[in-house]
Amino acid sequence: MADDNIIDMNERANKMSFGWNKYTKFGLFILLLLVLLGFIFSNLFVVKEGEYKVIRQFGEVVRIDSEPGLSYKIPFIQSVTTLPKYQMTYDVSQAEINTMDKKRILIDNYAVWRIEDPKKMIANARTVQAAESRMEEFIYSVTRTELGQLDYDEIINDEKSSRGSLNDRITEKVNELLSNDNYGISVTDVRMKRTDLPEENELSVFTRMISERHSTAQDYLSQGDARKNRIEAETDKEVNEMLATAKADAEEIRSEGEAEAAKVYNTAFSKDPEFYSLYRTLESYKKTIGDDTVIILPSDSPYARILTGYTD
Repeated sequence: MADDNIIDMNERANKMSFGWNKYTKFGLFILLLLVLLGFIFSNLFVVKEGEYKVIRQFGEVVRIDSEPGLSYKIPFIQSVTTLPKYQMTYDVSQAEINTMDKKRILIDNYAVWRIEDPKKMIANARTVQAAESRMEEFIYSVTRTELGQLDYDEIINDEKSSRGSLNDRITEKVNELLSNDNYGISVTDVRMKRTDLPEENELSVFTRMISERHSTAQDYLSQGDARKNRIEAETDKEVNEMLATAKADAEEIRSEGEAEAAKVYNTAFSKDPEFYSLYRTLESYKKTIGDDTVIILPSDSPYARILTGYTD
């Protein structure tokens, strides 16, 4: 048997073992690389616009990232939580307060707020819900104080309302209280959504409001009547003055006209006295003689002679 036909099994086994070891090492390297990359990426995080990333180490806050971008944490010993950076709206629970004149009223507010300092907020309030709860207590306290200085009618009657910048005052005072206690949050605005009356008071208050409206309407009507009478009196006075002035002017013009006419008559009649006598006699006939007039005169009377046709 030739030597080249003899197969060395040990040599063949070594070759096969060397090939499998090479692939196994390569596979383990890829696996370790993937695990390492997964480990690295699991400790990276993204800070988004409008949020705070709070990094805690053994429960204590060690860092707060607020700028958008990629950041990291130390594996195993650090954890990351998120807090909102944008403005939030909170509906304050409806509450009952007493006005200055000892009347009860239900108020319903809402607040627009935001986290200004996450470290202070976490240190003093721990959670967003706790911060909202504390903010609600301050809003109720300040609102009760402010409305407690107003009468019931001033609150429910717009015409008599002195609330003015009440919402601004409440916002300012709530922020003062939050700042004094270092809660790390601020209130942008506090607004009163609605003011309601307790059910047992609604009917009496509505009746009172209707009565006030009727009284106000009557006042307007009375003022209108008084103004109308004043205007009419002033107008009548002006009219009477104008008529009196016109009459005086008319009398003056008439007297001047009559004087001028008399002057003309005198000038004209002075030229022929007999004609003037005849003219005056004829004028008297127009005034004294009518259809049923009966005149008894002597036949030789100058006045009767003209009526009978005798002019000599």
